[in-house]
Amino acid sequence: MATGGLNLPPSVVARKAKMEENEPQKMSREDWRKEKELEEMRKAGTAPAMKDEEGRDINPHIPQYIMQAPWYFGAEAATLKHQRQQPEKLKEYSKLGKLVKKGVIEGSVATKFRKGACENCGAMTHKKKDCVERPRKVGAKFSGDNFAPDEHIVPVLEHDFSGKRDRWNGYDPDDHQRIHEEWARVEEAKRMLKEEKLDASFKAQEGEEREVRANNSEDEDKYADDVDMPGQKFETKQRITVRNLRIREDTAKYLYNLDPNSAFYDPKTRSMRQNPFENTSRDQSEVKFTGDNFVRFSGDAHEFSKKQVFAWDAYESGTEVHLQADPTKLELLSKEVDKRKDTFKTTAKDSILAKYGGEEHLEAPSKQLLLAQTENYVEYSRHGTIIKGQEKGAIRSKYEEDMYNNNHTSVWGSYWKDGRWGYKCCHSLVKEAYCTGEAGKEAAQNLLMIENQDNTGSEEEAPKSLLEQHQEKLKEKDKKKKKKKKKKKHKKRSSSSSSEEEDEDKVKERKLKEALKKEEDHQKKMEQLMKMDERKRPYNSMYSEAAPTEEEMEAWRLKQRRMDDPMSHFL
Repeated sequence: MATGGLNLPPSVVARKAKMEENEPQKMSREDWRKEKELEEMRKAGTAPAMKDEEGRDINPHIPQYIMQAPWYFGAEAATLKHQRQQPEKLKEYSKLGKLVKKGVIEGSVATKFRKGACENCGAMTHKKKDCVERPRKVGAKFSGDNFAPDEHIVPVLEHDFSGKRDRWNGYDPDDHQRIHEEWARVEEAKRMLKEEKLDASFKAQEGEEREVRANNSEDEDKYADDVDMPGQKFETKQRITVRNLRIREDTAKYLYNLDPNSAFYDPKTRSMRQNPFENTSRDQSEVKFTGDNFVRFSGDAHEFSKKQVFAWDAYESGTEVHLQADPTKLELLSKEVDKRKDTFKTTAKDSILAKYGGEEHLEAPSKQLLLAQTENYVEYSRHGTIIKGQEKGAIRSKYEEDMYNNNHTSVWGSYWKDGRWGYKCCHSLVKEAYCTGEAGKEAAQNLLMIENQDNTGSEEEAPKSLLEQHQEKLKEKDKKKKKKKKKKKHKKRSSSSSSEEEDEDKVKERKLKEALKKEEDHQKKMEQLMKMDERKRPYNSMYSEAAPTEEEMEAWRLKQRRMDDPMSHFL
């Protein structure tokens, strides 16, 4: 029963009836009307709103089916608690910043196996199947020594969406502070040690310079190298020598040849690798600069690079050798390695020949001299492909080749006859047909003979001699000449008669009439074609290749309808 916006359970209604000793009565019509008026006044704002059990206002515009609590909720006053999230259903999450101990528990380690501990390492915090140590040959349970310390058991923390994605959650900032302090102490010690070394080296250098000046003051040119070169400056504060990339008195590389098509100058690295005077008339021996690549490929640069590679390989194999520090040692070592390589090759070759023989085959001349002297000329492109001078290999298809089906011994397309493909083994012209072998060939020949007999019908004429053929050709030429003369005479007669009968005006009128008639026929034909469906029209019916004559153009203009003429629709 619903009273005052409440939906009480049956037990509460029965208890109230016993207490009042009267049966609950129905709401009278007058009470129902008053309740409706009060509800309207609350909606209009003239009456105070209904209060819930906590004293908060309830919006009067909320429908009754939302405001009314179900009977099993047990509400005895107007409330909206049943529409809110219930506190017992809210999930509790762990707080951010909670530090959890991890790792091994510091302190004394067990000396005796405990019941329930790991049989492999002896720790109490996990079982044997969860142990991350290497499986021991004899576990701690049976050996009784070398027990592993216990670990901190990390609790399972339930975080919300942001807590799961917080990368610094659970991080102790003191750890970072300890790392930073340790790094700062190491850097300070390195800086102090570097300063002491620099001070000691400068003091030693100053002492050496004083002794040299005192002993050899007369020979000043001998120590001219000690003077700072132009383009250098010495920074006393930084204790370093700054060397500019180019002395200002030198000519820049890009000014040697001002031709834009000459050697390329890279401004980023300030390098010009090619020779700027390559295509000029100047003598290359008198040129000061021939490109940066000249240094790489001239002199002992190539040998120097080989020695450097050898030094790296030797260092990787365990030999302490350096190109700049021990050049003599490196040179002797490389010679010894080359000598050993040659001896190893010769000994291996001699041992194989001594065991298996065949030395006479090695001393024999080449196959070209034995068989025939050839001068095979092969020309390659810059990509490595053969242009000419050697036969190209057969290009294999991406499809399967030499696949025989239906008892055939040749592929489809190996036989050609009368514009059709077939099989060579049986002369069959039907694809995917079963092979009939020699019987199929005989049947095809018999069919061809029957067709030839039907087509010929009559016996062939006897072959003519060369004299008879020549006489027939002469007769045909005479006939053609006579026909040409007759045509010329007929044209002369017709032209003379027409010039006498008609003058130029009459000829034009006659041609114009013919063109008008032709234009009318053309328009009728186009109207019929336009009425037809375009899919049923003849091919190229709307297109003409011949250029129109003057009479045809005049007829088209006469027949053209002028839309700007107000009297055109009366025609």
